Amino acid sequence: MTTGAPGKGVGPLLRGWREQRRISQLDLALRADSSARHISFVETGRSRPSEEFLLRLAEHLDVPVREQNALLLAAGYAPRFPETPLDDPALGTFREAVEQLLQGYEPYPALVVDATYQVVSANRAIMLLLDGLPGHLLEPPINAMRLTLHPEGLAPRIRNLAEWRGHLLHQMDRQIALQRSDALRALYEEVAAYPVDDPGSTASDERTGPGSAPYFALPLRIEHNGQLLSFVSSISTFNTPMDVTVAELAIETLLPADPATVKYLNALAG
Repeated sequence: MTTGAPGKGVGPLLRGWREQRRISQLDLALRADSSARHISFVETGRSRPSEEFLLRLAEHLDVPVREQNALLLAAGYAPRFPETPLDDPALGTFREAVEQLLQGYEPYPALVVDATYQVVSANRAIMLLLDGLPGHLLEPPINAMRLTLHPEGLAPRIRNLAEWRGHLLHQMDRQIALQRSDALRALYEEVAAYPVDDPGSTASDERTGPGSAPYFALPLRIEHNGQLLSFVSSISTFNTPMDVTVAELAIETLLPADPATVKYLNALAG
């Protein structure tokens, strides 16, 4: 579910996206090879944009694929991008390729989530990290944000919870601005309200001494069976998607951030 800009019709919707991106009518016109006057006429309803022109404006405004369909509908056109269910036979090859990618990343954790962080697929390394979590958090559909930040989820195991929680909430906040998703906003409000009990770092956890090195990105420092593991998260999306479902998927991989984590995961897999 999404929410549009105030007002009805394609003009207010387009103006809402332009203002959200903080782009003037002149700047947008220059990028789209048009004129500020034409952009103004479209936004005020004095001119009906062609389908291709509207898509060109949406591209320069970085409008998500789902919302591009909404713009087209508001202008009286048919949606351009289908929304194919992930279990549809048409996406069979795509699903197989994603599964191979997840399996190929083992023994390191990797998962696929949709636009509201529902877990679509995950490899065995992810599932191993979830050992011992309560069943109500593991019942499908599993939500990665809820699972991570819930006080009965992974949160008590995360040694730098305050930092990691701040990173995740900031990430969600940016996505809400991009997608205008009511469901994502509701999830944000839910997980942001979870109580926080950050165990913090202890002297034994700190990376000090001659063999230590600074992390190259904010790590997720999480405990598993008494072993402190450190990961750096990487998120990948699909280039130039032509389907709403595919456009809203993201692959998150957890890259080991130190040799001890590499050694532990290899031993765990073995």
